[in-house]
Amino acid sequence: TNRPDEIRLKIEFVCPRGVDRLGWAGIMGEKENGRERKRSIMKLTVLGGGGVRSPFLTKSIALGAEAAGITEVVLMDNNAEKLHKYGKIAKLVGERCNPALHFILTTDAEEALRDADYIITTIRGDADEGRVFDERTALSHGVLGQETTGAGGFAMALRSIPILTGYCELARRVAKPNVLIFNFTNPSGLVTQALRTQGYDMVYGVCDAPSGFHKQLAALLGVERERFTMRCWGLNHLSWFDSFRVDGEDVTGKILAAPRLYQATEMKHFDPELVRLSGNLLPNEYLYFYYYSNRAVQSILSSSKTRGETILEINQKMHRALDEIDIDRDLEAAFHCFMLHYAMRENSYFTIETGGAPKNIDVPTVEEFIRQPDGGGYAGVALDFIKARATGEKIQMVLSVPNNGACPYFADGDVMELTCEIDGEGAHPLPVPEIPPMQLNLIRTIKLYENLTVEAILEKSYEKAVKALTIHPLINSYPIAKSLVDTYKERYKGYIGELS
Repeated sequence: TNRPDEIRLKIEFVCPRGVDRLGWAGIMGEKENGRERKRSIMKLTVLGGGGVRSPFLTKSIALGAEAAGITEVVLMDNNAEKLHKYGKIAKLVGERCNPALHFILTTDAEEALRDADYIITTIRGDADEGRVFDERTALSHGVLGQETTGAGGFAMALRSIPILTGYCELARRVAKPNVLIFNFTNPSGLVTQALRTQGYDMVYGVCDAPSGFHKQLAALLGVERERFTMRCWGLNHLSWFDSFRVDGEDVTGKILAAPRLYQATEMKHFDPELVRLSGNLLPNEYLYFYYYSNRAVQSILSSSKTRGETILEINQKMHRALDEIDIDRDLEAAFHCFMLHYAMRENSYFTIETGGAPKNIDVPTVEEFIRQPDGGGYAGVALDFIKARATGEKIQMVLSVPNNGACPYFADGDVMELTCEIDGEGAHPLPVPEIPPMQLNLIRTIKLYENLTVEAILEKSYEKAVKALTIHPLINSYPIAKSLVDTYKERYKGYIGELS
């Protein structure tokens, strides 16, 4: 007002747990010009909200929600039992992090997607049992069964693509007209290619591997993450990194000379000689499965369990243990049980395939978990994108997006994993004018495999499915490819129908 002696008092009412916050706002009579004004809702939906990683996801969302303008988070899962275990833990953790954020749990996809502004997909068709089947089927043929590459990635695509196509079509009908979908469902790049090929241009592929490596290298150099930049190019789980800079200054030499590069980062899986052969380009950790495929297969075969079998066993134990806990009454006990088993999963990450030593992850309390610096993960990537688009402030991040001229060796519609500049207009991939022959040959081969796999699923073509696996360097055999397709198509015909 214009009166200098007037003091304005702002009274903020905190909504008790259990009361619908949107209804509470109406009860409190929020008004503008004497009329009731509805609070603006910005809705983010997570498909696969009953997944084991959901508590980490909701922590990231809750801590970044205000900056991104998110007011409501819906955790949707078609598995009611998992939703009311992991989804409930995630909801309660999210509410502890941000009491003002409204969380909803549902098994109703249409309810979850209706009027959604943003969607994160993190689903697993056929659950852990499908992963175990895929791995063992591949290993019985003498080839790698890792779930995002080669035979395992192909099998997961058979069930992931049809499921997400259905969700995207539903979102097109009931979500907001300008909805954005961040796909984390594996194999992320291949799935994103399939959805973009069908015209779902609101889909962006997200993977937290590049951002995790970015943090590791920044820590290696002893600088803040914001000061350190690098460029990523290739395909999801088949990418390389270059153009390392701190405050604009080239620090490639410092990184390559750092004594701890091959101990404290994902580069521990690779030999320095291989990096030199690669032109001093640093590889995505998943390239281990290409450059050391025989070693990976032998390491898995010599282990008592595959990665999928390990995860299945841990998850089954966790399910049974959580059955004995009232999550609503004792979140601390439920969270301790969850983190105890989650640490077992993470401690064994990449160890079965590489023969490396297990990690050692501590089990925090709920409050310790909340106070820990947020790693961001794929939710952090999605929120950064949302904030940049809303504010117009330019930032860089790695996404799977259509090439659109960034790499002259590939078609505009080829989905690639590229460093993008994000602004109010969306994502703009940074140009990659030259790719060395060693990397280009592999990228072209895998991109052909990806496109053939997409065509095989969308066209229900048995011939293209066999062709896709035949050319894949981790299979590279017509008889093996044909046998794998025959086995996988029978297992997953409920998802893809009949191939002919």
